Amino acid sequence: STGTPALLGGPDPLDYVSMYRNLGNPALNVPEHWHYVSFGLSDLYGDNRVHEFTGTDGPSGFGFELTFRLKRETGESAPPTWPAELMQGLARYVFQSENTFCSGDHVSWHSPLDNSESRIQHMLLTEDPQMQPVQTPFGVVTFLQIVGVCTEELHAAQQWNGQGILELLRTVPVAGGPWLITDMRRGETIFEIDPHLQERVDKGIETDGSNLSGVSAKCAWDDLSRPPEDDEDSRSICIGTQPRQLSGKDTEQIRETLRRGLEINSKPVLPPINAQRQNGLTHDRAPSRKDSLESESSAAIIPHELIRTRQLESVHLKFNQESGALIPLCLRGRLLHGRHFTYKSITGDTAITFVSTGVEGAFATEEHPYAAHGPWLQILLTEEFVERMLEDLEDLNSPEEFKLPKEYSWPEKKLKVSILPDAVFDNPLH
Repeated sequence: STGTPALLGGPDPLDYVSMYRNLGNPALNVPEHWHYVSFGLSDLYGDNRVHEFTGTDGPSGFGFELTFRLKRETGESAPPTWPAELMQGLARYVFQSENTFCSGDHVSWHSPLDNSESRIQHMLLTEDPQMQPVQTPFGVVTFLQIVGVCTEELHAAQQWNGQGILELLRTVPVAGGPWLITDMRRGETIFEIDPHLQERVDKGIETDGSNLSGVSAKCAWDDLSRPPEDDEDSRSICIGTQPRQLSGKDTEQIRETLRRGLEINSKPVLPPINAQRQNGLTHDRAPSRKDSLESESSAAIIPHELIRTRQLESVHLKFNQESGALIPLCLRGRLLHGRHFTYKSITGDTAITFVSTGVEGAFATEEHPYAAHGPWLQILLTEEFVERMLEDLEDLNSPEEFKLPKEYSWPEKKLKVSILPDAVFDNPLH
């Protein structure tokens, strides 16, 4: 399937997607399937038209191509073409956001991958089982395979980690098996097929916590410490309104600081915030990765002490229901394990980072637990307060009984959290 590549003025970032019939391997319990491979995320030309040429040893283009394995239905003589569209959609996201994907990442897509009624509505990414990385004249290319999953499996990957769930999918033949082949007709999650798997996940969350360091979300925060008219800095930053524009330099600083993590140290460091959302797609990233502290352009970094830190007396956090439902994960799976968790607004530069006392390089301190750099708020929570919040936020785990708007408040900590309808964040008047 050949798209009209962006290079030729078309909307499709991929030059083409090849489709192969793969006979599988009956001995290994691998069924016959269609195998799709993208061309265009890596550098196919080496002439700087699409990708900057960085030499043969670095990554070629974005350094990867996407693959996908779709179970062949009886009587199908030609491969369905919708996976090529899906790949174009993911590639468009990569080109627009310049975020690359890595094995273990997950993509919440929120709709059946083939636009049918299927339960397979999200994706995990893993190394393709057959295709090894390739050294090309324009750099190295790895092959990342898309694996279709149900909502419950995506949530388990968020609460625990992507690699753990991929391992479980490999053990369940109908849910992927050893080569992680997607069957769009699968009607049951791995937890319905084998209830023991839920215990494995629960145990994993308990021992390892979550390796999800942040999500893009509908969120906002207000400084309740003083009336907004005192100082334009304290204007409430709401999603959907035009917050005070940061100067380009501020934004660059925040972005750099977030991208590099704050200090190179063996203790947990604040990660890059690089989950962005486009066309309803959220791509979230585990932080445990050598390249999250990128070393190039270190000279361009202004030490973050030079950004003015504002200490806030009292704050009000606002989330929509989907983001609010992740607060227990943030507290239990991250802070109680000595880590941090960031909500990055889908629109604009607003970000809320929760940090535990052990995190290096945070600008929130035990003495001043609420602190902001421009629109980036950090909140430091002690273990004792986290335990208490978890008790008070118990009902976030059962959304059925939930009536919006919902407010939680800890007056002596001067902290308020509201869970609000989506419309509040979409409505510019807020």
